[in-house]
This record gives sequence, structure tokens and C-alpha cells, in this order.
Amino acid sequence: MSPTPLPLLTPVPVSLAPVWVQAASVRVPAGFPSPAEDHQVQRIELMSQLVRHPQATFFVRIRGDSMRDAGILDGSVVLVDRAIKPHHGHIVIAVVNGDFTCKRLHLRNGRMRLQPENPTYPDLIPKEGQTVEVWGVVVACIHQYVS
Repeated sequence: MSPTPLPLLTPVPVSLAPVWVQAASVRVPAGFPSPAEDHQVQRIELMSQLVRHPQATFFVRIRGDSMRDAGILDGSVVLVDRAIKPHHGHIVIAVVNGDFTCKRLHLRNGRMRLQPENPTYPDLIPKEGQTVEVWGVVVACIHQYVS
């Protein structure tokens, strides 16, 4: 059974214009403040940093909080690369009986399990006769704060 594409899936165009942003040449600690320094600023092209396979890369908006402990929140946009071979531990978009879900892939001893990153949700363990397809690997997450 092939799932019907959802309106939430938007392909990243191959001819996407570069998105240049300024990047400070310093890493900012999230713990204690560090002394101010004279920081250089350079520019990086954002899409080339995030997209390795443009024709196989999609934006997907996430609904729900089952992946919150992985930093993927309700309303987050994830970048999904369908050209990457999924491995144990990857966060993936999977299709379970025709429904899309975002979970962490757990592969051991030839068995698959899709694990949420929120303890209030159960693991998805495929049952006999159930179709599960790993649709793509999540490579980045974007969520906006107060703007």
C-alpha cells in the first residue's frame, strides 16, 4: 500500500536560491556566560549546510509532542532526506499502515521498533500483517521562538 502524499510535505526545489546568513566565528556556551571577545562574522549558505540531496529532501511540519525530548516540538519543521539509508538510532519519518509518524528507529536482531522521545507514548512495534515503511531520515529541525 503506497501512502497518499500529505499536504504537509513540501519538496525543496533543486534551483532554490541560496539563503545566506551571518555566522559568528565563536561557539556560545549555554551554561555560564563567557567574557566578551572581538568576534569575526562570516557568511554561510544555509541550504548547502542542511541539504545534501535536494531532489530527495522534503520539509515536514510535525504535529504532536511524542518527539519533544529530542527537541522536535509541536509545530516544528523537520528536514527529511529520503536518500539516506536509515540506521539504528536515526530519527525517521515512517509510514505505518498508511499513516505518517516521526519516531526514533530502533533496529536490533532483525526486529524494528519505532520509539517516541516522550515517556507518555508507547513504542510502535509492528505487528504481523502491519505495513511499516521508513520514508526518510530527519536531518534537521527548525522551530521558531517568539518573533
